[in-house]
Amino acid sequence: MKVYQTKEIRNIALVGGAKSGKTTLAEGMLFESGRINRRGTIDDKNTVSDYRPIELERQNSVFSSLLYAEFNGKKINIIDTPGFDDFVGEVVSALKVADTALIVVNAQNGVEVGTEIAWRNTSKNNTPVMFAINHLEHENSNFDETIRQMKTRFGGSLAICQYPVNPGHGFDSVIDLLKMKMYKFHENGGKPEILDIPADEKGKAEEMQAAMIEDLASSDETLMEKFFENGTLTEEEIQQALRIGLKKRGLFPVLCINAKHNMGVNRLMEFIEINAPAPDEMPAIKTVNGKELKCNPKEPAVAFIFKTTLEPHFGEVSFFKVYNGEIAEGADLINANTDSKERLGQLFAVFGKNREKLEKVVSGDIAATVKLKNSPTNSTLNASKNSDDVVEPIIFPEPKYRVAVKAQNQSDDEKLSTVLSAMHKVDQTLMVQYSKELKQLILGGQGELHLNITKWQIENLDKIPITFITPKIPYRETITKSAKATYRHKKQSGGAGQFGEVHMMIEPYKEGMSWTTEFPVRGTDEINLDWGGKLIMNNSIVGGAIDARFLPAILKGVMEKIEEGPLTGSYARDIVFYVYDGKMHPVDSNEISFKLAGRHAFKEAFKNAGPQILEPIYDVEVLVPEDKMGDVMTDLQGRRAIIMGMDREGNYQKILAKVPLAEMNKYATALSSITSGRAMYSMKFAEYSNVSPDIQVQLLKAYEESQQDED
Repeated sequence: MKVYQTKEIRNIALVGGAKSGKTTLAEGMLFESGRINRRGTIDDKNTVSDYRPIELERQNSVFSSLLYAEFNGKKINIIDTPGFDDFVGEVVSALKVADTALIVVNAQNGVEVGTEIAWRNTSKNNTPVMFAINHLEHENSNFDETIRQMKTRFGGSLAICQYPVNPGHGFDSVIDLLKMKMYKFHENGGKPEILDIPADEKGKAEEMQAAMIEDLASSDETLMEKFFENGTLTEEEIQQALRIGLKKRGLFPVLCINAKHNMGVNRLMEFIEINAPAPDEMPAIKTVNGKELKCNPKEPAVAFIFKTTLEPHFGEVSFFKVYNGEIAEGADLINANTDSKERLGQLFAVFGKNREKLEKVVSGDIAATVKLKNSPTNSTLNASKNSDDVVEPIIFPEPKYRVAVKAQNQSDDEKLSTVLSAMHKVDQTLMVQYSKELKQLILGGQGELHLNITKWQIENLDKIPITFITPKIPYRETITKSAKATYRHKKQSGGAGQFGEVHMMIEPYKEGMSWTTEFPVRGTDEINLDWGGKLIMNNSIVGGAIDARFLPAILKGVMEKIEEGPLTGSYARDIVFYVYDGKMHPVDSNEISFKLAGRHAFKEAFKNAGPQILEPIYDVEVLVPEDKMGDVMTDLQGRRAIIMGMDREGNYQKILAKVPLAEMNKYATALSSITSGRAMYSMKFAEYSNVSPDIQVQLLKAYEESQQDED
């Protein structure tokens, strides 16, 4: 395969709602470029993009697919992404390396939830955007209403470059306002007849072209001056304005297609080839140390791994974009994140599950390699041994939906852990963690659909039957006042016995606190607990009542109880305890005796120290359409949320709230139901806070019942 230079490369991400036609469009682009000689269909389950078992089962994209098309001397890298928000990680990683996003809009439905989500993601990445209005052949398609909605939701900077002459059944013609010609397509699409604009469309076309030129001129001050001077722009100036405006996100070209029948796809590719920015025309990306990478082929090579897959017969496949320099087959690179060496033994251009060997990959291009030793997604590979260039990582969204998962057959537990670890490599939004505290394997994802598809893959591909369970909440326990307790551990069973007596006082820990004056403090052990907060032991023994060698055993006993709190078995935190007296036996005292005495003394004191259960509170941010604001607020308040503020973001209202994690179970499903899928949210751990007395009573009762069941 030809080695394409940076100027000859276009990197495009196909984004948009489910069923908007992205995969069908990708198929048409491959066909128009000659990459395939027959277009597959979703119904026939033979498209290049959707080849994985779950995608064939569901008949929609679950993972992004890398494709490429060679067109008019250019290489167009195409990343076909899923439309459901549950798979947003695939979109986020694609937009990291794409230089242009092509948002596909379904003309039957107008601006859908998926369209808005795609727009938000491109805005976060500051990615240039063009729109393709699809499904114009359907009876319910409405181009004018779709454009009206787009202007309302995305602002007025749409550059309408084409409009359909006869949308609906029989659709076969568009007016191209750049060429001022009518494109009339054959029944099976392909290259159209290019005709003069009919007389009855001439006036409308001229009016729309004038509006388009005015929008284009506004993208650049020099062009605006020329527009004011001449009242229009030349064809060359229009082309210049398109490139400038698109690159700066100052305008968003709109074209028309019927992807199913391959109408308008060739012209769309021509538009991309001419107007979409090449990688070196985009703003430089930054490394974590602030250096800029400008896709310069003369610099030492820097490549960034943005996606990892596991493929049958290939194993682990790593997809990367070259941001500087050139990489040849067999190149030895350094993983800047781990300082380990990697050899790129083989390089591939990828289209779906098919691969074509490459000898070299230049700056700006996207390719794949296999069997890297230790370079997961978000790794940066450098040619220079002394380079510390690390590309800023992809920020994947935090999990919004949690379940506990367990294998139905205990013998599959280890295999399940291995499978989930491999799945996380492929899908960075799928979080897997065994909670020692909860004694559950916790699976976190972007929604119920996300995790249900994960379950399908585990059960159908890996043949491990699993069960989803509502996850426990990681509560914390603490105290609100001081209390004392004494415990004597005494055991005599022939021969050497066990004896240890501990007198203890406990009190709440607060940052910067002073120790009590009731007891002298002769030594302090401060422990920063892994689960947050502190445990502090103060040695206040006078007169050698307990030998100093037994103090570590007392601390060990207290730590055991801290790890399994007296109230609900949750971790305890933020406690100071004083060992101020006790007794020893010259023969029977040993470490186990004082460990048990310390453990029980702490347990008794804890129960008398105003024990308090703490619950995890999350910062929740909800983006909601204005007409659904009241319903979402009511639902949040029913979840014990504290509303922290509201703000506007584009055409959406943003609600900021603090919500207990216990109330967020299946919130993704509930929010989708309330807003017909139009809202989205994110959540991030904020703090631990006291539960109310009535909830504490419920939790204590539930724990007591569970302990009785275990007994």
